[in-house]
Formats: sequence, C-alpha cells, structure tokens
Amino acid sequence: MKTVIVYFSRHQEHTKKLLDAIAAEGDVTLYDVMSAQPIDLNDYDRIGLASGIYYGGFAKPLLKFAAERLPEGKDVFFLNTLGSPHGDYFEPVRVILEEKDCNEIGAFGCFSYDAYGPFKLAGGISKGHPTQEEIDGAVAFYRGL
Repeated sequence: MKTVIVYFSRHQEHTKKLLDAIAAEGDVTLYDVMSAQPIDLNDYDRIGLASGIYYGGFAKPLLKFAAERLPEGKDVFFLNTLGSPHGDYFEPVRVILEEKDCNEIGAFGCFSYDAYGPFKLAGGISKGHPTQEEIDGAVAFYRGL
C-alpha cells in the first residue's frame, strides 16, 4: 500500500525521528509540508499527517496544507509529539477529515522534549523523549494500520 506522511517538524525534530523509523519500514514517502517541491496526494493509498504540538495544536502550516490539498475520500492517520498532554490535539485535523469525507484509520502520539518558550526557563519538560520505546511504538502503530 503506497503511503505518504506529510509532516511539520521543527525545533528538536522529534516528530521526524518517529517518521524516519516508520519510513525504514518500506514503501513510505515523507513530505515536509514546508518543501517547495509539489506533491500529488492522489497518488497515495494512505496519507499520514504528522506534527509536533505548537502552542496547543498541530502546526498551522500542516493544517493549512491539509485543508487545501488533502484529497477527498482518502484513508488518513495522524501522529504527533508533545511536551505535555492537555487535550485532544487531533480534533482540528479531524474536522478537516470530515470536510473532505476522509476515513480516519488511526492516531498515535508520544512525548517529546519541549524547551520552547516558557519551558526553556524551567530547563524544558519531557526530557529524554521520545525514547526508543516510543519510537518503536510509532513503528508498531504504523505496522498495525
């Protein structure tokens, strides 16, 4: 099954660490949403949307990309990395999926070291994450789709 994962991963690039491990599984294309290279998502059977959590949600460039370019009727899954859990970070992406009549096939999230903004003053939170166990969990999640 041909899969693309569209992602936004900055700062520590922890989301990208998960995706690199998943891409090692085989037929997976990783597409940085900030890339200048065009991509046609219609060419893929499954689409992943992945982001670190920034200011309480998925990265705005990823949400904008999904709203504008996600084809209708596709199977879609989500991944995120976050410093601390405080809500359902997948909800804004789910709204886009509903608008596009897409099928959510799974969601995965794990901790990642966060030293952005006020967390930097305290030395950061979720140090040491993602762990190898969390990276392996992301791969197991992908295999189970």
